Amino acid sequence: MTERDYEIVLDYMATLMDAESGSPQEQELELFSLLVATYEQEHFPIDPPDPVEAILFRMEQEG
Repeated sequence: MTERDYEIVLDYMATLMDAESGSPQEQELELFSLLVATYEQEHFPIDPPDPVEAILFRMEQEG
């Protein structure tokens, strides 16, 4: 999938967001969601957090 394909798929998925449960459109949305997730994992990886920073962040959240 190219970046242009990715953008087209995202735009198309937006039109499917109100699909009825169990409809073919919902199934199509689920399929495209898997494809987009795979593309994003490959092209926009998220590094794991620094363990110390993660602990400090969580402590800050808890007050």
